[in-house]
Amino acid sequence: MKSMTGYGRASAPLGSHTLTVQVSSVNRKTLDLTVKLPGAWESLESSIGEAVRKVALRGKIHVDVELTGAAGSADIGWDEAAAGVLLKRLAVFASSRGVVFAPTPDLLLSLLNTHRQGAALPAVDTVAPVLSVALGAALQDFVAMRAKEGAALLTDFLQRLATLSSHVATVSARAPQVTGSYRELLHKRLREAGLELDVRDERVLKEVALFADRCDITEELTRLRSHFDQFTTLLQSNGDIGRKAEFILQEISREIHTIGSKANDLTISQSVIELKNELERIREQIANVE
Repeated sequence: MKSMTGYGRASAPLGSHTLTVQVSSVNRKTLDLTVKLPGAWESLESSIGEAVRKVALRGKIHVDVELTGAAGSADIGWDEAAAGVLLKRLAVFASSRGVVFAPTPDLLLSLLNTHRQGAALPAVDTVAPVLSVALGAALQDFVAMRAKEGAALLTDFLQRLATLSSHVATVSARAPQVTGSYRELLHKRLREAGLELDVRDERVLKEVALFADRCDITEELTRLRSHFDQFTTLLQSNGDIGRKAEFILQEISREIHTIGSKANDLTISQSVIELKNELERIREQIANVE
């Protein structure tokens, strides 16, 4: 099992520069990949996408490729002359409108950033093999983190499944007693109403039989246990677990809802509430699984 949340980072030397690759991801129902790299290297985006798709099936994944100087600082400067020309034009414009022009540090930084100059980038052919190494190392860390979080999720899911099974066991033990409790309650109400009917009276027996049929949850319990087994097996498998798990959880929810509507018993109703609460926690967590 793998989580859809992950992060990986790696660097590799590229001449006097350092090429750094960062890979991060969050939850998403499909694979949503974005890549940020210098415009001159756009032709490398497809190979980056192929590498990512080999290790990830789902998630909003972002790959950031950055080239820095040998000392690790960004190898970028500003075109001060161009920024100065723009500053003068702004001053003239303000003066023509009778506005006092007093540039703030934030304004100056904004003007400089609009005239950033990047150092000459290495050729794509030179970058490609280095990028492949850095990306491979970053993805390795990325996959390891996803696997580690996935293992923690698996432990949590198995514990919650044990809790669900415990509540189902309570329901299963109580279910055979429901009809008997109803029969006693029916006789008590008849006596309180002044109707002394024999327990073997055909009308009483028919009413009890109809009630027993309406509240029979044997099939629902059987299917519920089967779904638990399927869910456990799926969680311990490889591949796209998330989508299949969501379907099984939907089926589990349907059976629990049916049991709740048929139970007509306080003890079972209380267990159903606990089942629904625990199932909702699992459904929230399964959104993190690839």
